[in-house]
Amino acid sequence: MSDKSTITSLKKTALQLRRNLLEMIGIGKVGHLGGSSSLAEIVAALYFHKMKVNRNDPKDGNRDRFLLSKGHAVLIQYAALAELGYFPKSEFAQVKTLAGALQGHPDMKTPGIEAVTGSLGQGLSVGVGMALALRLDKKPNRVYVIMGDGELSEGQLWEAAMSAWKFKVDNLTGIVDCNKLQATGPTREIFEIPDIEKKWKAFGWNVIKINGHKMEEIVAALDKAEKVRGVPTVIIANTVKGKGFSFAEGKAAFHNGSLTEEQFKQAQADLDAMAAAIEKEAAKKPAAKKPADKKAVNAKPAAKKQAGPAAKKPVAAKPAIKKPSGAKPAVKKPAAKKKG
Repeated sequence: MSDKSTITSLKKTALQLRRNLLEMIGIGKVGHLGGSSSLAEIVAALYFHKMKVNRNDPKDGNRDRFLLSKGHAVLIQYAALAELGYFPKSEFAQVKTLAGALQGHPDMKTPGIEAVTGSLGQGLSVGVGMALALRLDKKPNRVYVIMGDGELSEGQLWEAAMSAWKFKVDNLTGIVDCNKLQATGPTREIFEIPDIEKKWKAFGWNVIKINGHKMEEIVAALDKAEKVRGVPTVIIANTVKGKGFSFAEGKAAFHNGSLTEEQFKQAQADLDAMAAAIEKEAAKKPAAKKPADKKAVNAKPAAKKQAGPAAKKPVAAKPAIKKPSGAKPAVKKPAAKKKG
């Protein structure tokens, strides 16, 4: 388990990713705020803790691979890639324009993007292929694929899930962003999958379920998945769409919407409050351990029996004395004297 300072640092990074996200969307520009912000903690943990990445070379052959199958949420990936230094933050102003390098869905022309994704259901197939290629090349690198819970209604995704189990692709970790909302409403109303955990288990995958906004759980799950052998692992992350922005949390309208000036200011205030909460939590001292019960402390340990030749042998128990029965014993008559 990572120490407190690492967790605090990752929380601050997730907060910065949300600030970058807000800068990209701005006022009056349509953008995928909801499904991007639900991934902030997960993306921060991947790029800045778990994955092997080279800040100086996005194509380093020893890198781990990251695929955002729900490609419409690419703004959160751009937020991370900019923090790595793969392109300047000045590009944020030109997101989703022909003049800029950052398009509305992942494009391999952008440094750090591994594949074109966004046609839902295809990312896991690409991930399985990359993982198998790494195995053939005898490379220890891993592949991480993020999917949406709404995306699970795509048939191709489950074909990929079956093949990953068939070929024992244990260098692959899938992550389901389970925010329970799609573009037009609740996932359960559009295409319900009653028990996602059982579904993945039925397809042979190792399943880990977490709170997708609790950094300690995310880091622990990623560490655990890396140690699993023989089967692929999927992390089902329960998240909130629009997390971090009070007016957008749990609302399908912000799947792909624009912000008013008032909402933009509220978003800034929300992030400032989140920053203060992180600092407050970091300043807390760990709870002091309660002293052990005095009785338990003062109690003398039971005396041990002395071992070795000096030890006294236990005294053998005497056999029980039988009590005489109620009948009196027969008295023997003295032998008669012979007459002389």
